[in-house]
Amino acid sequence: MTNSVNTNAGAMIALQNLNRTNMELEQVQSRINTGLAVSGAKDNGGIYAIAQRMRSEVSGYKAVQDSLNRAVSTVDVALAGGEAISDLLIEMKEKALASADSSLDTASRSALNEDFKALRDQITTIVGNAEFNGTNLINNTVSQVTALANADGSNTITVLDENLSLGGGIVTIAATASFATATQADTIASQLGTSLDNVNAALARLGTKSKALEIHSTFVTKLSDSLTEGIGNLVDA
Repeated sequence: MTNSVNTNAGAMIALQNLNRTNMELEQVQSRINTGLAVSGAKDNGGIYAIAQRMRSEVSGYKAVQDSLNRAVSTVDVALAGGEAISDLLIEMKEKALASADSSLDTASRSALNEDFKALRDQITTIVGNAEFNGTNLINNTVSQVTALANADGSNTITVLDENLSLGGGIVTIAATASFATATQADTIASQLGTSLDNVNAALARLGTKSKALEIHSTFVTKLSDSLTEGIGNLVDA
């Protein structure tokens, strides 16, 4: 039997086997280097496409987590400011009630009024500084803060502002409020009682939203972890 050098069947089979072996070695080496059974589309096109789509979702949830964290921090700073304002209003009401005593002498009422004004001005300072990353939810400079809720940005969680500035709809006491008589002090004490109730209601709203953001943040973290684990199950060697 005559064998052609160019069409030697045995040589061709041996070459095919050698090529197959080399490809398998390359795949093994790739798995060793990357730790992945599917590191590219040529390994398994279908699995690779699914894994890439899931990786995109994981990346999206990282952005969601960052957005939620910023919103939580912004609301928590607003809460801290609001709680401090609530405490100040209690002290201011105490000063006003003490000054509403008609038997109090002028000098004592004047001293109480100075304390009252110092507390009043602290509220303005707190309101002006209760910001995170340039966002202040209690000084009437923004109407809301919005956080991403899902990976494609189609859902959000919104927290409305609570304007705690003096003379506003919540803290109705004027930024220049003071008293010189028992009658004036009594009127201011009544206003402070209303303002205190309003502030505490605003704090309850902010607290509820902060809790909702934290719960969703925990959910997003678990969801992202599950997706990451799922990717590993698909492509890991």
